[in-house]
Amino acid sequence: MNNRNWKKCYPPNEAATKEEYYYRLLSYPDHFWLLRDGNNITAFINEPVTNYDTIYDEMNHDPSFHHEDSLYQAILGVNTDPLYQNQGYASKIMKQVISDAKKQGRKGCILICKKELIAYYQKFGFKNYGISKSSLANQTWYDLKLLF
Repeated sequence: MNNRNWKKCYPPNEAATKEEYYYRLLSYPDHFWLLRDGNNITAFINEPVTNYDTIYDEMNHDPSFHHEDSLYQAILGVNTDPLYQNQGYASKIMKQVISDAKKQGRKGCILICKKELIAYYQKFGFKNYGISKSSLANQTWYDLKLLF
């Protein structure tokens, strides 16, 4: 994925910065899932492991929330290059993240999303726990959990 397309995954006020991705990668390199088409990254998911059962805004900016022996996979971003959207890449990678979390003995996966994406995540078994306390980008977010 070139830098131009990468920036189109999320609106600028919601997207992690290049520096935030850098520190996430340093802090939890085994919790980045990538799909490629040749040399192009088509989709990726990154997430810390935490004992919190909901996403807090600080998790987006502070990789110290990651503790490898924790209970929950916190999914901070499901990113698909716009050139590859609607081709099943995000679903494929999401299924792998869920499978890996189960194999690692986690209690479940947690994420926040906008209202229009709730049904998408429910296809994977996530349940909606209502409006999140998150105020990321001054948007309304919903807490979703998939418990094993």
